[in-house]
Amino acid sequence: MRILLVEDDPMIGAAVTDGLRGAGYAVDWTHDGDAGSRALAAGTPYALLVLDIGLPGRDGLALLRGLRSHGSALPVLLMTARDAVGDRVAGLDAGADDYLVKPFDLDELLARVRALLRRAAGRADPVLAHGRLRLDPARRQAWCDEAPLALSAREFALLHALLERPGAVLSRGQLEERLYGWNDRLGSNVVEVHVHHLRRKLGEGAIRTVRGAGYAIGE
Repeated sequence: MRILLVEDDPMIGAAVTDGLRGAGYAVDWTHDGDAGSRALAAGTPYALLVLDIGLPGRDGLALLRGLRSHGSALPVLLMTARDAVGDRVAGLDAGADDYLVKPFDLDELLARVRALLRRAAGRADPVLAHGRLRLDPARRQAWCDEAPLALSAREFALLHALLERPGAVLSRGQLEERLYGWNDRLGSNVVEVHVHHLRRKLGEGAIRTVRGAGYAIGE
């Protein structure tokens, strides 16, 4: 999944970016509200916006209000050092889905990210399952026929994307958008390579190729 982070503090931004990437998410990081607005306007299919409030240029609440005024339902997690009740209320009333006060523990951030993504997908169960396959985003573990799978970070992210919507066909471009951020260098057949490696671990019938369209798990 691809996440947009808008955070001006270099230490916090780097730590959050590293933590999210370590959990298997693709992350684009902008350092001010104007750049964040441009990133959102570019049409990249972000799954989540992690947004600081006190930003240079356009502040986080203004960015959030603009996002909601255009009808976007993108999940938004606010991060801020403003911990007064009034500040939290203002952030939530501006359209945020959750609010995290700095300083925070990375594990709590990741848990809130997983909860927001799960809610956006309309799922109550934190574990994704289809047929012989199960995947637990919190534990970073997947199973096939109850046997643990040894997956690379990209393989796990690819399987996660496919299991979120069993039967849906995801194109190579859609998968690249989900799995890679701005600074990642992509080869011409990187998705095909990951699919090939996954099939070796899951069995040839686990991932369908829909010729000219993309890949899917299940009918």
